[in-house]
Amino acid sequence: MTSSERGREAEACALAFLQSQGLRLLRQNWRCRFGELDLVMQDKDSLVFVEVRYRRNSHFGGAVQSVDASKQRKLARSAQQFLQQQAALNNKPCRFDVITLGEAAKPQWIKNAFELPEGCY
Repeated sequence: MTSSERGREAEACALAFLQSQGLRLLRQNWRCRFGELDLVMQDKDSLVFVEVRYRRNSHFGGAVQSVDASKQRKLARSAQQFLQQQAALNNKPCRFDVITLGEAAKPQWIKNAFELPEGCY
């Protein structure tokens, strides 16, 4: 299995898990010049930008550690671009979640995985 196939499989698993928890899919693999949003979900009244991370092992750091400050900035800029294009959604509270998956583990859902730096939005 290629890494892109594994990534698609991880995203499908994460999506099914989040939907089983009551979240609703708004967009999947949304792209802009700043990057990609894996999943854009609605959780009650909140808009949730979900980064899906898969790691076969933790030799080079775990899935959560791979969402470093640079990746967080890219996600924030992408989310900002998304909100600018989706006027109906830009008044909703937002958060950034991370779903991590590994070879044998069930999905781990980290709500509010990171805070945005001042001035990001």
